[in-house]
Amino acid sequence: MKLIRRNEQPHLSSRDAAREVYFFYEKNTGVAHFQVESGPDGNFPTEQAAGLLAMHCMVRGQSPNDYIVMVPAESDFLDGLKEKADKLLQAGRSAGSTVKLTRREDEVLSGIMRSLANKEIAADLNLSERTVKFHVSSLLAKFRVRGRLELVREASRHSNPPTPVATREAREYGSRPNGFSSSNNVLPLVKRCMA
Repeated sequence: MKLIRRNEQPHLSSRDAAREVYFFYEKNTGVAHFQVESGPDGNFPTEQAAGLLAMHCMVRGQSPNDYIVMVPAESDFLDGLKEKADKLLQAGRSAGSTVKLTRREDEVLSGIMRSLANKEIAADLNLSERTVKFHVSSLLAKFRVRGRLELVREASRHSNPPTPVATREAREYGSRPNGFSSSNNVLPLVKRCMA
């Protein structure tokens, strides 16, 4: 059994403020199973705690080593903790961690940001729907989210917005590169293979 100090005393009234509360947590799950208060003399109630611990161990098929005891930490241990944590958190947010994306992931993300279905993204990018699903799964993992809605939210929070996508419509209506004309010497790929 391990003893860990906590910084709060929940469930204490003003008359019990001088008494310490000992919380018994399961090590593996972190679940609080029971608590005991110090006696009127301020000492740890060994008999009461041992009885409760033995009962919980018997019922759950565990041993006393499966539990951790937490007690409130003295305030001088925690001086400046919140302020330092806030500063570190702010510094971490200002650093703006960017997620590295491949070109295809960026294109698929752009489709997701436009609320397109996988099938629509696949048609726009001339990919199979399975390939789009693969890229969506990769994006979910990289942004550490579970669904498309969370993905859109997280992607919009990051500093690098998705680049514009060359969709099928954009390719059809875009201007031709220099040196190309609309003459018959440019054949679609299907006609080239058959010729």
